[in-house]
Amino acid sequence: MKMPWKKLILFSVSLCMLITQTGCWSSKEIEDLGVYVALGIDVPEQTEFEKDVNAHGGHYPKENNITATVQIVPKDSSKSNSQQASPAAGKSYFNEQLTGDSLLEIFRQFALRRDRPLIGHHLKVIVVSQEISRKYSLEQLLDFVLRDNDIRPSCLVVVSDEKAIDALHSNDPSEIPAFYLTGLVDNSYLSNKIMPAVSLAKLDATMQSGQSFLLQNVISYKGEHKFSGAGIYDSKSKRLIGTLSQVDLEGLSWIQERPKGGVLKTYDDRTGSTIVYEIKRTKGKIIPTVHGDDISFHVKVESEGWFMEDWTVPEVQGDEGYIHKLEKDFKKIAEQQVKQALDKIQHKYKVDVGGFGEELRIKYPKVWKKVKPDWDKTFSEIPITYDIKIKIKNQGSSTE
Repeated sequence: MKMPWKKLILFSVSLCMLITQTGCWSSKEIEDLGVYVALGIDVPEQTEFEKDVNAHGGHYPKENNITATVQIVPKDSSKSNSQQASPAAGKSYFNEQLTGDSLLEIFRQFALRRDRPLIGHHLKVIVVSQEISRKYSLEQLLDFVLRDNDIRPSCLVVVSDEKAIDALHSNDPSEIPAFYLTGLVDNSYLSNKIMPAVSLAKLDATMQSGQSFLLQNVISYKGEHKFSGAGIYDSKSKRLIGTLSQVDLEGLSWIQERPKGGVLKTYDDRTGSTIVYEIKRTKGKIIPTVHGDDISFHVKVESEGWFMEDWTVPEVQGDEGYIHKLEKDFKKIAEQQVKQALDKIQHKYKVDVGGFGEELRIKYPKVWKKVKPDWDKTFSEIPITYDIKIKIKNQGSSTE
């Protein structure tokens, strides 16, 4: 019985596809690879291991420009015969360092001391020290990782107040610092002191666009870590030029309409007692205005939240006049935060990291084209006004 011509064609096509598929003949099992989840970049400081092997002929032609740290998560350290593959003190990870002048060459040098090749498919975070990013631009430091197809563009990029490797240590044996740092970003709905995550892809796009930008700063002390403020990077040099404090980030959060959460704190005039407002919703807008060659901005913000803590005794509950007074007090605190942040970015560092240029580009594209080449300098001289409205919508369950 002859096969129908349609089935014959389908069979032939399927057979051809089957023959031409190469499969995964050149792949390596993940068990045979070293999975690194964090990369730290520091000023050069050779380890004792490097000094010793160099003294015994292990040196190769290079300059000592950077020290790179990779945080490796072994598949099962208890089954490994290699001491290098075993985390110290029962930890869930271990860090390895090498010094050189090329990240790619450093990564290839790991092949001379590790039986499992490093794989970057699961890289979660890149930590760059403030010191090294004052010396070299991020375009230089991250050129290799931006070109490497193995590295996910979604990995987080942060800056470290001290050494990057300090941010990759933990006192908790069960904790992997790379996962801990990425998890902190998820808490942004609770605090406006946490920036929106800056991924490798977002950072690359920002640098290519010629904008100044911020990176979340992490401070470390004996294996404990905290997000605190941000590093400021200049649009032209792509180097660190300064820092913002936690309060500065709170001020910028009003401008950027990003507080998903956070608190405002004031003190009672009479008793000095603490009174706290919790942010629940924020709606804001940067409004550019152009008259001839004159550019100005007005920031309009409306926030709703809950009156959540009052240390005054006795409390004045449900009093409308008291609530209105608190709204004015909280408004004053928010405006002080904005003033402090604007003064720092406009007059001290002279960079736009608040998104003002983007709003100007959208509403006045022709004007933006003229001022874009030297925007940071122009921005430092532009008047900015702001109006913040605070509305207490709920006084908590204790007053219900």
